[in-house]
Formats: sequence, structure tokens, C-alpha cells
Amino acid sequence: MTYLAKPKLHHPGLDKNERGYTRRDYEGAISTLCAGCGHDSISAAIIQACFELDLPPHRIAKLSGIGCSSKTPTYFLGSSHGFNSVHGRMPSVLTGANLANRDLIYLGVSGDGDSASIGFGQFAHSLRRGVNMVYVVENNGVYGLTKGQFSATADKGSKSKKGAINTDAPIDLVGMALQLGATFIARGFSGDKAQLVPLLKAALLHRGAAFLDIISPCVAFNNHVGSTKSYDYVREHNEAVNRLDFVSPRSEIMADYEPGSVEEVVLHDGNAIRLRKLHTDYDPHDRIGAMNYLQERQAAGEVVTGLLYLDTEPDELHAHLGTVATPFNQLGESELCPGSAALQRFNASLR
Repeated sequence: MTYLAKPKLHHPGLDKNERGYTRRDYEGAISTLCAGCGHDSISAAIIQACFELDLPPHRIAKLSGIGCSSKTPTYFLGSSHGFNSVHGRMPSVLTGANLANRDLIYLGVSGDGDSASIGFGQFAHSLRRGVNMVYVVENNGVYGLTKGQFSATADKGSKSKKGAINTDAPIDLVGMALQLGATFIARGFSGDKAQLVPLLKAALLHRGAAFLDIISPCVAFNNHVGSTKSYDYVREHNEAVNRLDFVSPRSEIMADYEPGSVEEVVLHDGNAIRLRKLHTDYDPHDRIGAMNYLQERQAAGEVVTGLLYLDTEPDELHAHLGTVATPFNQLGESELCPGSAALQRFNASLR
């Protein structure tokens, strides 16, 4: 099979961000996924979010497991660190890398098979531990690489391309993330870039476990009448809890909106998410309320998208463990091997 490589030369007139990078600098290889795959739209949204945030590509680490979704890191951030792990084991590899070097921005990309089936335990423990990461699930409800069987997130009663009806109850990864203690939880749709890019930008700047469940239709096996994860179904049943934009504190746009028309949630780093609410009774800071709302909308046959929960005082794994701030690869021999006296003191503390 022959793959076309992207040209190395960039047009001199391309827009640059504050670090001098063009959007092309955040791209990867040419995608080999099916034309129209929702995963490619997610890759484009990640590229746009990183470009607009002025993130240096070499400070980002992208990790994945196995599946169509786990191929996508090849198609974005070609100059970033990358690791493709075994099926369902991406979260543990990401956790280890994060503990060794907290200075990188960690982006874990997975799928509904990779996270809701073989990797379900890994998914759960990484969120409950508060690993500082962005965990993206590209959710299409099928196993695309093995010809379209139902995945664990397929809705009960949905129909496969061959006509089979799913009789199993689905695993709601957003509901699980709420129960497990993730501090940033959102659901997006690959066909709604205007909503998806701000969600990704806010998640990338969140300190703690940020989880995004992104409905991403499979055009080969799950985009037909009867599928609840097709483009048409999601567009017809999308219930957006809020309209989002990302606001940087250095931008004067924050002062351009009348009092009461938006809610600003200030994060620890000084950045903010601007929420323009469609439902005045929806509170994105109420974890239990978010659970109830999801159940109510699911019973009504609606797909809820938007920022569903945000903890404004998040914590993360390094704070829990009290680890050193210096990455392991920058520690010297004296720090890594403090001697027998330090070992004796440690052993004594355990008696």
C-alpha cells in the first residue's frame, strides 16, 4: 500500500500563533481512515485547539491503545511525543509517563471498545486517581476494525448495518466519569466543531482528570437508519446544555458581554470557560444534578452535549502522592540514589 506524504514546505502566508507555529505544524500524517469518518473531524478539532492555545507541540504527549480511534494520533501533532500501547492499556501507560514527567501535557485517545470493554478497569482507575490528562473517547458504538459488531456503548434497541438489534444495556462513559470523580466532564459530537474546539481547549488547560466522550459516527458500519450514533440521529436528537466559547484572560472580549448573559468559570491558571446557558436550571458544578439530568435526557431519547460537569477546585495524582516536581530524567544520582541512611530511615518509618 502506498501512502502520500504531506509536503514539508509551508506557504509563507499561513497564519501563525504567538509561538510562531502555523496550523500545519500541528498536523500529522495523511489519514487512512474511511472518507467521512468522524474521527478525522476530531483530529482536526484537536489540531485547531492546540494551534489556538499556542501550545508547543514538543510539550505534548499523545497516547493510545488499539482500534480505529487509536490510529488517529498518527494524523495530528506529528512533532509531539507519541506511544501506541496494547488494547485497553493506554491509561496505565499514560499514568506512568505522567508520574515520570509532569511537565508534559498528556492527551489520551481511546475508543468505546478500547475503554468500555477490554480497558474498562484501566479507564476507571485513571479517572478515580485524578491523573492530570485529557482522556478522549471517540465513541461510535461499533468495533470498526472487526466489521461492525456492537460495542459496549451501543444503545439498547439500536440496529446494526446487517439488521441485528442490540439487546444489551449500554455503558454510559460520561455517567461513569461522574461517579468516578473526574473533575472535567463533557460530551461532544464530531460533526459540531464549533462546540468541540472550545471543549478541547478548556480540557487541555484543566488541571486534573478531564474526560471527553465524543460521539463519532462510523460511516462504514454505524451511519444508517436505526443507528443511534449516526450523523442524522445525533443531529436530530442533540440536546445542547450550553453554548461554549473559550475566553483567554488577556482578551478584552470578556468585557463585551452584558452582566447575567454568561457564566464565567475561572480556572487555576487564570483562563476561563464562558457558558451561554440554554437551560437556566442547569448547574455544571452539581455532580449529582448532572447524573440525574443525563438519565432524564437519555430516557427521552436525547444525546446531551456540552460541558456537563466542572470542578473549580480540582486535584490531581501528583498532589495525592506528594511527588517531586522535577521530572525523573532531570534528577541526578544524589536524588535517585540517596544512600543507605535514607533507606534505613524509610524502612524505619514503615515499622
